Amino acid sequence: MNTLLGRRTRLLAAVTATAGLALVAGCSSGGGSGKTTVKGVHLVKAGQLTTCTHLPYPPFQSEIDGKVQGFDVSLIDLVAKDLGVKQNIVDTPFENFKTGAFLNSGQCDLAAAGMTITPERKKNVDFSDPYFEATQAVLVDKKSGITSLADVKTKGKKLGAQAQTTGEDYAKGKGYDPVSFESSDAVLNGLRTGQVQAVIIDYPVVQGWLKDKANADAFKVVDNLKTGEQYGFTVKKGNTKLREAINKALGQAKADGTYKKLYEKWIGPYDASAASPAAS
Repeated sequence: MNTLLGRRTRLLAAVTATAGLALVAGCSSGGGSGKTTVKGVHLVKAGQLTTCTHLPYPPFQSEIDGKVQGFDVSLIDLVAKDLGVKQNIVDTPFENFKTGAFLNSGQCDLAAAGMTITPERKKNVDFSDPYFEATQAVLVDKKSGITSLADVKTKGKKLGAQAQTTGEDYAKGKGYDPVSFESSDAVLNGLRTGQVQAVIIDYPVVQGWLKDKANADAFKVVDNLKTGEQYGFTVKKGNTKLREAINKALGQAKADGTYKKLYEKWIGPYDASAASPAAS
């Protein structure tokens, strides 16, 4: 998932745990700010694992009851716990994740934003092991008469997608000219308000949205597109120690059942094939 280029940076931080935490024994500190090292991992701010994300993107990250929560958040909380610190989340434009700008500038330690692993992005950032295999859903208004993606074109209907995402790329690659929206929420609102009659969007987002009965009564999935997408967390190019720490936490979570519990909590019925994609 991505967002529209040029979008104003939002620097409000959503903290997932209480502030004022002491560093674990054996860590070097710069008086509560600046770089610190925990278990060999360099952190941009003492006492916390700073995560850049882009809100909202449920069920991976969104603000619920004044707190940023979701599947990605819960997984990175496991990494922070292993390091003996707490996670702090900063909401930022997604295009910076593609370039690694906020990682390179030292604003964040990692990015967690339901981000698809691609060769282009690998040139700028290092990815963790894949932690989720996503498909693209074609969601339509039930009154539109659309029964497939092909119907959108043959019936002259409008298709929507989130700007600069793999979903938008897929639509353009198939010869469509989708209406671009800046976030997943905006895409779904465009469908709800009739700006478009169909959208291409990540299926996990649709799963969560259709849990609302009013949405399920009015909209339906007519296609599920297997695009081979795998999500990964990113770190600054060459940050091997943090990448290894993330992979270790993911491996432990899958081995001890924690991953499955979090998957069922945030996404829905456990799908082993989606949960354990082969390393890319």
